[in-house]
Amino acid sequence: MDLSFAHPNRDLGTAMLPTGLAVLMAMVTSRQAASCTARIQTRLSMPLPVAALLAPVDGCFHRAAATALHQWGEA
Repeated sequence: MDLSFAHPNRDLGTAMLPTGLAVLMAMVTSRQAASCTARIQTRLSMPLPVAALLAPVDGCFHRAAATALHQWGEA
């Protein structure tokens, strides 16, 4: 499939997909991109600075454990 820009002197009929196939390919691509696997893979492939691993935004390494310790300290 030729994905380059069409030049004025080229035959556009060879570069165009049938409308139904184009819609189907767009739907499949969007569903694959929105899948849980794709989102997780994207997050895994993003590099994180080492400092971000040791200093989370909310200040606690394990939110559930921090909440339990905080509630236990209040009792």
